[in-house]
Amino acid sequence: MKIKEFIQECKDREIEFVDFRFTDIKGVWHHVTYDIDAIDEEILRNGLPFDGSSIPAWQPINESDMVLKPDLEIGTHFIDPFTADPTMVVFCDVYNTDGTPYEKCPRSIAKRALKYMEEQGIADTAYFGPENEFFVFENVVVRDEINAQCYEVDTAEGAWNDYVAEFGDELNIGHRPRTKGGYFPVPPVDSMMDLRAEMAKVLKEVGLQTFVLHHEVAQGQGEIGVKFGTLIEAADNVQKLKYVVKMVAHLNGKTATFMPKPLYGDNGSGMHTHISLWKDGKNLFYGDGYANLSKLGLNFIGGVLKYAPAVAAFTNASTNSYKRLIPGFEAPSILTYSAKNRSASCRIPWGAGEKSVRAEFRFPDSSSCPYLAFTALLMAGLEGIKNEIDPGEPMEIDLFELTLDEIREKGIRQLPHTLREAIEEMLKNKELFKQGNVMTEDFIQTYQHYKFESEIWPWEGRPHPYEFITTYSC
Repeated sequence: MKIKEFIQECKDREIEFVDFRFTDIKGVWHHVTYDIDAIDEEILRNGLPFDGSSIPAWQPINESDMVLKPDLEIGTHFIDPFTADPTMVVFCDVYNTDGTPYEKCPRSIAKRALKYMEEQGIADTAYFGPENEFFVFENVVVRDEINAQCYEVDTAEGAWNDYVAEFGDELNIGHRPRTKGGYFPVPPVDSMMDLRAEMAKVLKEVGLQTFVLHHEVAQGQGEIGVKFGTLIEAADNVQKLKYVVKMVAHLNGKTATFMPKPLYGDNGSGMHTHISLWKDGKNLFYGDGYANLSKLGLNFIGGVLKYAPAVAAFTNASTNSYKRLIPGFEAPSILTYSAKNRSASCRIPWGAGEKSVRAEFRFPDSSSCPYLAFTALLMAGLEGIKNEIDPGEPMEIDLFELTLDEIREKGIRQLPHTLREAIEEMLKNKELFKQGNVMTEDFIQTYQHYKFESEIWPWEGRPHPYEFITTYSC
């Protein structure tokens, strides 16, 4: 869309405010709002100034001036369904004041990855289809003190509420999915059917095409399927989805989270990511190999599996991510691939034709910044194509049944067990992400320092409540 067309659209829809949004390296959305009367073609073309020193892990105070440049070309802008006054939300890229893209802007990094893909002559389009699972709770309480570390979340669906005489203003109905029992039950066991439907309707209002909506395996867990898109579209849509799900829950007196593992002993939430590469309108993953995959498609998978421990620094970007990636909860931590087999970290979904052939990587989660997660997956896959990396033979067995000793004996590779391990693997393989200047050395160092300082060291330094059970009487 051209700038004039955007301004006309705002007039036609009687927009009163324009909300400019951008994403930091953690994946958090930030915004600044302008009165529509202050918006003209020059501002939209040249960008809007803001203070980059106030964003975590970005600019120092002496180099704080930065510019937000609206991206109207992709067309993912939308009217905010939650504001009291008509407000248009616009996705922005972050630029330096000299007119160059900011090297730490995740959206700009993703665009450089696409440019690198095209320059290599491999493909002209990368399609991504993320599946973002989430939890909805009635209440969340957290305490982080020098003498206390605890949390408590609550949902009416929780089996721990069986003994409660009343829940809120209602009597205890007793219908609950139970631990690991939440996959596809009908109401009243599924208490969130209407809430998900409301979320889906609002998602359509903001331009997302939804299809399946269902209760997930865990108590209080759900998923809403959204149509795939190009890499930038898909990442933009993740930001939209998370915003809508959280806000609809909030307006219904509940709280939604995309945290990978909020419940001990029940399934966690992932961001299964479907990928295919195309060129001149043809699906490059389609062929006559295993599960209708081409050699290029298999090599892409080989690249992702080889570099997955480093990729995890971006796809599984929180300390909590690795509490999800443990045996027993359908979390695919074993680095292999298979058709139909959901215990493998890469699944080849069933498809009815050439257009549907794709690879589904099941280990990413929504604590990641979607632009960085998709970029890391793409860069690893492209490396697999360039170097013709063989993914090996598929594994059709139930990998969840393997013991740790069996995994070791068979020499099966796994994802890292902590964020620290993933960051260290990323640093060992940083040249992969620096190709084509997609990620710069400064960005990589900023990212790893930010993760250590804001998550890894604080998490490692705090006593855990379970340690009082195992160690207090030592």
